[in-house]
Amino acid sequence: MVETGRAGVWAFGRKDGWAPGGRLAWQGQVISSEVVLALQRRRSGRNRGERSAASFLSLDPPPCLLFHHRRLRTHRAAHTACVLTLLCGHTRNSFPPFLSHLTRALSSPPPARKLRMQQTQTQTQQMSSPTLTRRRPDQEAAAKATEDSQFFDAGKPPPFRIGDIRVAIPAHCWVKSPMRSLSYVVRDVAVVAALAVAAAALDSWAVWPLYWAAQGTMFWALFVLGHDCGHGSFSDSATLNSVVGHLLHSFILVPYHGWRISHRTHHQNHGHIERDESWHPITEKVYRELEPRTKKLRFTPPFPLLAFPAYLLYRSPGKNGSHFHPSSDLFSPKEHGDVVVSTTCWCIMLASLLGMACVFGPLQVLKIYAIPYLVFVMWLDLVTYLHHHGHQDLPWYRGEEWSYLRGGLTTVDRDYGWINKIHHDIGTHVIHHLFPQIPHYHLVEATKAARPVLGRYYREPEKSGPLPLHLFGVLLRSLRMDHFVSDHGDVVYYQTDPTLNTAGNWAEIDKLKK
Repeated sequence: MVETGRAGVWAFGRKDGWAPGGRLAWQGQVISSEVVLALQRRRSGRNRGERSAASFLSLDPPPCLLFHHRRLRTHRAAHTACVLTLLCGHTRNSFPPFLSHLTRALSSPPPARKLRMQQTQTQTQQMSSPTLTRRRPDQEAAAKATEDSQFFDAGKPPPFRIGDIRVAIPAHCWVKSPMRSLSYVVRDVAVVAALAVAAAALDSWAVWPLYWAAQGTMFWALFVLGHDCGHGSFSDSATLNSVVGHLLHSFILVPYHGWRISHRTHHQNHGHIERDESWHPITEKVYRELEPRTKKLRFTPPFPLLAFPAYLLYRSPGKNGSHFHPSSDLFSPKEHGDVVVSTTCWCIMLASLLGMACVFGPLQVLKIYAIPYLVFVMWLDLVTYLHHHGHQDLPWYRGEEWSYLRGGLTTVDRDYGWINKIHHDIGTHVIHHLFPQIPHYHLVEATKAARPVLGRYYREPEKSGPLPLHLFGVLLRSLRMDHFVSDHGDVVYYQTDPTLNTAGNWAEIDKLKK
């Protein structure tokens, strides 16, 4: 039987998590052995980030090892400090001096806590001082912003559950109205038809650029409605969702079921480096293996904004398969029939465009359809990219650090000014990612209701003017900064390759930022 004696400590830390081995000196003798930490995750409640151990060292004589850990944050790197407490009854002698020193060091409060204690003491002294002066509102806001930037860790588990967010959203926000959803379809289709007829009637090169911008935006609006059909937020009828989704998406050359299934995978795994489907980061190892030309294309506008057709054909880099082929890795055997139907509809639309080119001429089809289609593709890539990039504290996860809630919280809302209502409030992306079954016409209200629960995990979007021109600066800055993530670590952030972009290449971007 092992008696409980005095305690000594052993500490170690690593950026990328737990160390598998170590050395410990006990009474002048160095004990060397592999430390096997059988870590298990507690998946319940608010303590999702905690770890516990179920095994210990096998030494002669065998001590009993207990440990706990603290998560420390330094800038954007996650450091884990593990404190091992050794309880041994084979001796009652005092511990070596270095163990006592570690005990004192580890028992002291961490730097963030020390700073908070000092601030509290300072505030107490100020409150007791007869010369106390009240801060101005701008000073209070600046002080709070400084405090938030010092202590908030976007990569740590949130102090709330997804059920807490669900309860905060009003019940009527979950109700789907097929008639209301269809009214948006009728409105958008009517606008698309009117724009095409007007542009063909005028047939002026002074009008065509305006038409291309407006019609490409309306194609994007049609895509968003078909996107709602894919999520089931259009209506409770699977048949209605499928019919409307096929009509809308086939018109803009998107295979409805193929895209719907891959997009479902994206939602279910968002924020996970390996399992996310679209716009996920590449690791440093993969990045270093890319050819210089490939790097330039990937991070130089406008090429990233033309990626969607290639994604439909070949998926994201590092993944195999196609949205058109039923045997792709994207689909399960029971989904093969759906993919065949969608691919057939896509082929019918493509054949229709070729037929119109033969009747009306290729140039007319190019002006009426092809160029607006390219504008639509740029809208889609711009919006989907900016909702998952362009913010300095967006973490990405691996392994058991990932959860559906934490992944969903790494999305970003964006304000598109006048375009918000045209593309059906897709800018309210955080709540959409967490609850894709909420109809688009309730997303703004649901977001407002959920903000008090989300707290600092919700990143307030920058207000836009009538047109979201500020987002081009955000896009260019992100393409300059967000290149790859580390090969190691369960919570990682984008890193920058300083050799990819020279100061001369990005001088114009800095001007846009100003």
